[in-house]
Amino acid sequence: MALFIPTSISFAEAAPQITHLGIGAHQDDLEIMALHGILECYQNPTQHFGGIVCTNGSGSPRTGTYADCHDSTMKSIRQEEQRQAARLGKYLFVAQLDHSSAEVQNLTNNSLVDELYELLLQLHPEVIYTHHPLDKHPTHRAVGRAVIEALRRLPAKQHPKRCLGGEVWRGLDWLVDEDKITLDVSAHPELSEKLLTVFASQISGGKRYDFAARGRWQANATFANAHHVDQATLVSYAIDLMPLLENSQLTLEKFALSFVDRFRKEIEGEQGGKAW
Repeated sequence: MALFIPTSISFAEAAPQITHLGIGAHQDDLEIMALHGILECYQNPTQHFGGIVCTNGSGSPRTGTYADCHDSTMKSIRQEEQRQAARLGKYLFVAQLDHSSAEVQNLTNNSLVDELYELLLQLHPEVIYTHHPLDKHPTHRAVGRAVIEALRRLPAKQHPKRCLGGEVWRGLDWLVDEDKITLDVSAHPELSEKLLTVFASQISGGKRYDFAARGRWQANATFANAHHVDQATLVSYAIDLMPLLENSQLTLEKFALSFVDRFRKEIEGEQGGKAW
């Protein structure tokens, strides 16, 4: 694990100050699914954001300028990009773990859960942002699972007040309205743009996450309500993961399917009533 602290304080000094914590699979995931926390803490003297990135970036796809990068070189590039994002966003710290995607996806390998648990013992955030269990990317789902397993090891009194599963590789706009947590990410638009363009190795490599994420946030804001003017210019959606902490017997599969079931019931209700 590599700890990066943009200021001169130690991790022991930083840890108690963290109010918002993002735990993402890859470099740049924090800047998409945990942007709400980053913006809430930015230039806020009473709230502070910290981040944990679980994979090392060595397996990133690459073309163009980065096509011939060795895995070790790409790992270094992506780690430095993440550090630059931490500087720009004024994160209190970012912990960069050294797991491969294959290790994270291996359900018999508990090393990530163990490492997250040790970190969470030292951190007491009010809000945690991570990947939701309906995400399309298997490494994202695996990290979300590891976060829940690590939190379940903690005493209930050390659980966050909120644990949110945010959008990256699958949007949440399709959920029934009651299941969507609306996160206004309109503040500091110049910062959110810069945070995404920091990851040049991905953008130059053919993945325009900067355009895609911003486009989703704009679409969410506009399509949030058919009968009212936009309440925000940029909106990210999340789901409440707290039921998974409150009920340790609730499986991720059952939890994920409950959202699908409520969506199905909404469609069935419309078909039997007014919409069809």
